[in-house]
Amino acid sequence: MSSSDVSHPVVFSTSTQHTLPPSKYLIPASWARYQLSQLINKSLQLSQPVPFDFLIRSQILRGSIAEWCAANGVKEEETLEIEYFESLMPPKLLTAFTGEEWVGEVNCQIKGYILTASYDSVVRIYDHTQTLLGTIEGHSGPVSTACWIPGFNPDSPQGVVTGSHDGTARITPIQDIASMPTHEELLATASLRLHTSPLSSVAASTNGSHILTAGWDGLLGLFTSQVPEEDEVFDDQEPVPRKKRRRVETSDHQPKRKAPVHVLRSHTSKVTRGIFNKNGKDGYSCSLDSTIRTWDIEIGACKSTITANNRPMTSLALLADENILLASSSDRVVSIYDLREKTPSGPPPVLPHPALPSTLCAHPTSENKVASGAYDGFIRLWDLRSIKAPVNAFEVGKKQGKPGRKIMSIDWANGLLVAGGEMGVEIWKVSEGGEISRS
Repeated sequence: MSSSDVSHPVVFSTSTQHTLPPSKYLIPASWARYQLSQLINKSLQLSQPVPFDFLIRSQILRGSIAEWCAANGVKEEETLEIEYFESLMPPKLLTAFTGEEWVGEVNCQIKGYILTASYDSVVRIYDHTQTLLGTIEGHSGPVSTACWIPGFNPDSPQGVVTGSHDGTARITPIQDIASMPTHEELLATASLRLHTSPLSSVAASTNGSHILTAGWDGLLGLFTSQVPEEDEVFDDQEPVPRKKRRRVETSDHQPKRKAPVHVLRSHTSKVTRGIFNKNGKDGYSCSLDSTIRTWDIEIGACKSTITANNRPMTSLALLADENILLASSSDRVVSIYDLREKTPSGPPPVLPHPALPSTLCAHPTSENKVASGAYDGFIRLWDLRSIKAPVNAFEVGKKQGKPGRKIMSIDWANGLLVAGGEMGVEIWKVSEGGEISRS
């Protein structure tokens, strides 16, 4: 009997708003994703078609039901439990920025605006039309990292924090991004002094009150985002004791030198990434010493350590529910750590890559989706319910004639996925479910 003549008993489930009435269905074994998606849409009488993906025993269905059953030794009479969820559609390239040198970091967390940190020592702010609104200069070395400092208005940041190979981070205020003229030269007001080596990352807390810096010297620095009235650090960059602080003569345009609230010491090699959780009470860091450390931000102490033998780590991402932490590493995998497990029962599951994964970014709201960028020039979109292969993979740089270039940074927010690296900057539209791509 051919697969087209065989029906399979199926029970559907979903965590989306598109819920079928509880029932057992007899589905032709020849059906694959397209036919199953049509069934869901017709049964629910959706006004606009919504494409779905289907999960069977932690595997995304990529062929027919018959093929899946044959590969997994499932008999005809066994009832399959199939979970469905809205598909992550293939991304669409909207635009590519040319003219910048290596881009160390990109950020699209403020809707309608793109922030880039470049190895030409310039930070740039663009709007959604690719118009250059502002530039930030002043670092004496390549700018490897930058992020927005959130303000009271979620649509407008209070500033930008930048980190450089010159060993400093800088705070640059923004009064009103919506009324910013084009090509405005913005000036930093504070220079964060701690590190003696290049900075690998900067991060701002969700409420914008604190900044976390990470450096090649193995240190993390916790700073407030407030600009001091006087310098807190001597010219040799040593923090000034509170009782012995003195005013250092500076020009009006020079940023005030600012000392950290806490110095987080525990890593034994370069710290490659530092991030906050949502409430800003905990921080996470990863390092080339093959560890991930959790920090109590209030007291500046290490709370716990995850050790992965011979797995130097390159980046971190915390999923939206804050239960799952992912870490990319130089052995070409992304490890998945469940923070609810106090004592892991074995090695963590991993997302395999053909090249070094250099950067990670969690989906803004999903508890299962994450993007990775790698040195082979590909961005891969993953659903953690099925980790054998990415849901989508696409190459950046092709439109610019620069395929295979290293990706240094990606960011995912407001329906956009922005990539930066050797190829410059690219902006991709990522649509889910019934959402329609618009250029």
